[in-house]
Amino acid sequence: MKPRALLERLLAGTVTNVAFSDAQKRLVALGFDELRVRGSHHVFGRPGIPEQLNLQDRDGQAKPYQHRQLVALVRRYDLRIEEDE
Repeated sequence: MKPRALLERLLAGTVTNVAFSDAQKRLVALGFDELRVRGSHHVFGRPGIPEQLNLQDRDGQAKPYQHRQLVALVRRYDLRIEEDE
């Protein structure tokens, strides 16, 4: 799924059944970099945003509460997709 379409879906409130790989692509498209990986925890950060996001791969899916955290950051900092892939 393209990052922009996924972001629109999340902003509409659908935070379940999101593939982990799609979640990673969405974060990169929003300007986040993967800072580190420790076990199943993938930590992402973006310059200018003090909060970091943690994504966990659970059976190929990202956890819904982590999507809600991202949606909160998107709204708080008015983040936009940099480019569609």
